[in-house]
Amino acid sequence: MDIKAVVGRNVKQYREAKGLSQEQLAFEADLHRTYVSGVERGIRNPTVLIVAKLADALGVEPSKLLELND
Repeated sequence: MDIKAVVGRNVKQYREAKGLSQEQLAFEADLHRTYVSGVERGIRNPTVLIVAKLADALGVEPSKLLELND
């Protein structure tokens, strides 16, 4: 499984569970909305620092964004 797709799927799942738009998540994580979109679609390769920013904005541990939840 492509880790970029795993991270993207998990970010989207947690974002939707919190009722946030991509724009709101991007603001909370201090990222651009199009970057968040790219992460969710699995076309961006986020660094560990970006994963940490997203996890913090989503209120989860960074490891949760890397979990394979089939």
